[in-house]
Amino acid sequence: MPLVRIDLPAATSPTEVAAISRTVHQSMVEVFNVPQDDMFQVVARRPPGEIVCTPQFLGVQHSDRVLFVQIFCAPGRTVGVKEALYERIAHGIAAQASFAAADVIINLVETLRENWSFGNGLAQYALQDRARPQARA
Repeated sequence: MPLVRIDLPAATSPTEVAAISRTVHQSMVEVFNVPQDDMFQVVARRPPGEIVCTPQFLGVQHSDRVLFVQIFCAPGRTVGVKEALYERIAHGIAAQASFAAADVIINLVETLRENWSFGNGLAQYALQDRARPQARA
């Protein structure tokens, strides 16, 4: 159910965009145990001036080729699992495209499953939760 937003420089080639998209998704499959067919992404190429990033923050040097990956997902994963995902995405992108791992900025936004609709105006996960038998106290 993760929804991924990837914002990157406009000059990024279609081949690199596809590689970055695949890398982010495959990292979530392998680290977050997301099903292979659970892929929802918005990829936006931004012209100069629309991606603003400080040249240095928390000891990390950033070039003018920064990209942002924002992942909206359900809560519940440990800090260690999140760290493994960050590492896999950053180094995977660096291996597959012309971006440095230092220029891959990742943000997780955790949201309850009831806050999602996957079409037809239904809260599919909320419906599933209501259909489960309630434990008796």
